[in-house]
Amino acid sequence: MTLDLLQAIQLSWSPQLRVTRVTGDCERVLRRPATQILDRPLETVLGTSAEHARRLDTLARRDERAVEFLSGVLGQEDPVPLRFALGLEAGEATAVVLDLRALLRHAPPVQLSGLASQLSHELRNPLSSVKMAVQTLARNTGLSERDQRRLTIANREVRTLERMLWLLSEYARDSTPTLEPHAPRTLVEEAMAMVAPELTERGVTVRVDEAADVPRVRMDTNRLRPVLAQVLLNLAMSQAQGGQVVVTLRPEPPGRVSLSWRDPSGTLSEQESASLFEPFASSLARGTGLSLAALRRVLVHQGGEVVARSESGPDPDTGAQAGTVFTLTFVV
Repeated sequence: MTLDLLQAIQLSWSPQLRVTRVTGDCERVLRRPATQILDRPLETVLGTSAEHARRLDTLARRDERAVEFLSGVLGQEDPVPLRFALGLEAGEATAVVLDLRALLRHAPPVQLSGLASQLSHELRNPLSSVKMAVQTLARNTGLSERDQRRLTIANREVRTLERMLWLLSEYARDSTPTLEPHAPRTLVEEAMAMVAPELTERGVTVRVDEAADVPRVRMDTNRLRPVLAQVLLNLAMSQAQGGQVVVTLRPEPPGRVSLSWRDPSGTLSEQESASLFEPFASSLARGTGLSLAALRRVLVHQGGEVVARSESGPDPDTGAQAGTVFTLTFVV
């Protein structure tokens, strides 16, 4: 196996969860040279908890070629999404570790599509089982208020994982969209409905400010709706409890319609401006780091575009003094 070409490393560790062997480009994947990894605790090397390290060890020693995912805190940067292929080699617990962020950033669409398909296959079935179990438990009227709250949180996180898988699949998809006339306001309302439980829990509302003469536009709503829903949810989660997101719809000559909103939580640096719509490249994407990348990919395939600009002046709708304005453009 050519680990460097795969942007992967191979780790082995002892029953005491200390790294015994490492092969591949450690500095690229784990942000440290091999000399700083050998004989170190597994949870320290991977930037995760002792509980997660024990789980990886258990799965590896079963030698069932299990696949596991986690986000490791490696140095000063944001958590890095890692994929583990686990098993035994020469009697040692071993994992081939891939940095998904680097893999996706440079992968061609065909490779992305294959990875998305593999992830969906590996995760959707167990996730569906977890979802059914949580929903079954929630119907138990004898549960305490505290346990009901825990199940609500579990159900919310299941929905989050489902959207993450969908975003990855959508980013990789390269098929021709089905374009039909659709009202932009209806698109926004349908997207809001998809994340209504999360918006209600946080007390955040979405208000649509629509001009009187906005025409219908050509779009593939089945592909665009879930992506826009995730972007709006990420934006809502950055608001204070009980806050409001304002979405503005305006006709833009010739033959176009704009849909825009302001994210008041931060302004774009020059470096982020260049990479904002790349997967895992911007903190403004939040969540999986794929929402803005998937949004742009879907829009471009439908003849539209999305841009972002920083503004320091007050927003006429919310009074916010700074932030980043996102504008989506559709073709009539």
